[in-house]
Amino acid sequence: MSATSVPPGSRPLSGRVALVTGSTDGIGLASARALAEQGCTIVLNGLGEPAAIAALCDELAAAHAVPVGHAAADLRQADQAAALVPEALRRHGRLDILVNNAGTQHVGPIETHPPERWREVFALNLDAAFHTIRAALPGMRERGWGRIVNIASVYGLVGGVQRSSYVASKHALVGLSKAVALETAATPVTCNAICPGDVSTRIFYRNAKLLAEREGIAREEAQRRIASASMPSGRVVSPAQVAALVAYLCSEAAAEIRGAALPVDGAWTAR
Repeated sequence: MSATSVPPGSRPLSGRVALVTGSTDGIGLASARALAEQGCTIVLNGLGEPAAIAALCDELAAAHAVPVGHAAADLRQADQAAALVPEALRRHGRLDILVNNAGTQHVGPIETHPPERWREVFALNLDAAFHTIRAALPGMRERGWGRIVNIASVYGLVGGVQRSSYVASKHALVGLSKAVALETAATPVTCNAICPGDVSTRIFYRNAKLLAEREGIAREEAQRRIASASMPSGRVVSPAQVAALVAYLCSEAAAEIRGAALPVDGAWTAR
């Protein structure tokens, strides 16, 4: 099925092509699902066993009647990050939506933070987005439409203990989003950042499981305690909730949302 085989107008983003980094799990996968539901051709990127990734592509394609493929790239490597957009263009002839979601973090005090991990965190959280945006923008400008959504973090808006490289890289990603938004402000291309609080990913559930075992409490109580530690709502954010905002930012209704850093954080940053 080609990118143009979905009848135009049947879904808001029919005929568009979206690249979502770090999209074989978590927020990235949820974002890919949300965009596929709107009619986008999807280019996944992320880690996993080849057979599992192929099955995931088939499942998404069948569920939403859109082409879905996977482009392998280690985004910590500048040359591979820079080549990801050209690969999407080679396959589909266009790229309309870029979601920079891939990320990593190191937890520990700055005085023991390995310098090589600092560089790795910045390479994936910030440099990869620079390379993909730099490669995607010319085509978006030429075609007269584009959406760039960078998945930052609540830690792109506030500080945090023992997360120096993560906080610094996510603040920088928010700044990059604002800079690109200003450079594209007079065009039909938008750039925004989303800043989630605690999200119900595998890491969250693993931490809740460990807390439950350590404290002898139910897993549901452990999840509530972890969420309540930072989020006044006492509830964790789901990947689908973040993905819904990604899809909205790609809609025509969001055409004049530019350079925003939108928190999805249970009132974390409202205090």
